[in-house]
Amino acid sequence: MTEAPDLSGAEWLSRPGTCAVFEALGGAEGRTRAVGGIVRDTLLGEQGGDVDMASELTPDEVIARAEAAGIAAHPTGIEHGTVTLSHEGQSIEVTTLRQDVKTDGRHAEVVFGTDWVADAKRRDFTMNALYADMNGVLFDPLFGLEDCLNREVRFIGLPEDRIKEDYLRILRLFRFFARFGKGRPDAAALKAVTRLKSGISQLSVERVWSEMKALLGTADPTRALLWMRTTGVLAVALPEGEKWGIDAIHPLIAVERQMGWNPDPMLRLEAILPPMDERIGALGDRLKLSKAERARLDQWAKAETPASRTNDMDLAKILYRGNPPAIADRLRLLVAAAWAKDPGDAAIGRITRMIEQADQFEKPVLPVAGRDLLDRGFEAGPGLGQALSKLEDAWIDSDFTLSRQKLIDLAGAPE
Repeated sequence: MTEAPDLSGAEWLSRPGTCAVFEALGGAEGRTRAVGGIVRDTLLGEQGGDVDMASELTPDEVIARAEAAGIAAHPTGIEHGTVTLSHEGQSIEVTTLRQDVKTDGRHAEVVFGTDWVADAKRRDFTMNALYADMNGVLFDPLFGLEDCLNREVRFIGLPEDRIKEDYLRILRLFRFFARFGKGRPDAAALKAVTRLKSGISQLSVERVWSEMKALLGTADPTRALLWMRTTGVLAVALPEGEKWGIDAIHPLIAVERQMGWNPDPMLRLEAILPPMDERIGALGDRLKLSKAERARLDQWAKAETPASRTNDMDLAKILYRGNPPAIADRLRLLVAAAWAKDPGDAAIGRITRMIEQADQFEKPVLPVAGRDLLDRGFEAGPGLGQALSKLEDAWIDSDFTLSRQKLIDLAGAPE
């Protein structure tokens, strides 16, 4: 059995908010412990993060004790036993120990209690069923420490039972594997998600997209996506990209690391989607993407991909007429495609400079306006717009150098 490490030096244990909440909620008597992500991440050497706590106290008791100690209490999920406490700029979610009495694959009915083992058993993965008291002493009722340290993402109990309680756990398995796992996923878990993947259709699309976006935002989702494809889960969760393929993801991750780009879940999504307006629109509708997410995908699908040998001025013209962020996305994927063929390709350097130009592009302003032509005797209406469009074309062809006066002269007199 793996010896429990000492967590007493963890930064989060010394935060004023953490200390105040522990003191108010009977931490000294072991009635309240930190749980889940903050404990897991500390064991894996990751610092920071939000603190969540589990408590024997009922939600009403949590609120009463917190308010008596001068800690703000907000019943953010009180029907499930969760109260958010705020103190010294820190927010902590405190959830009463509970046990599922009924589940339907999406929601659970719970009863509150004081049984720490029962609370642990209702969680998803063994690495998330870890608790720590106010002194950093680890409580590991289900022996999840070894799995955590070995980076084994393993369901608690029978995988099929955990999945049937909430089908989102299928996607959570792959997200946790992407973030923490090594080797290959747990064999029993893979068999279970293969059998039960159709249950994903019971979930709200918002939950599915939230989980997929989080997975795509991990440092390297390539292995997780590969196993999602192998088990057929990807075809259920993201059918728009399943047949197009995920092969572009690996070189994109390699380029991100080489270039120092931050993980971008939307760019990674673009890498596995066909750039077809209708398919993109259907995906946006199905997953109920935000307006900003829809706009980014739509602009990317419509954008022109400049040739790798495009010079600065020609690129400026493309950027002026197009959408610079969408063109930058196209260029980033072009770098990844070049990298996949040959990491030493000289085109990679040229495209990288084009990306910098796109990122820094500030659209120049046409120096002539409609009022200038009205002053020349043009009448308001379609003819004015056509005249301005011709002047803009001439200005762009001049590499944006024609002055206001030259453009007015070029306009001539109205017909």
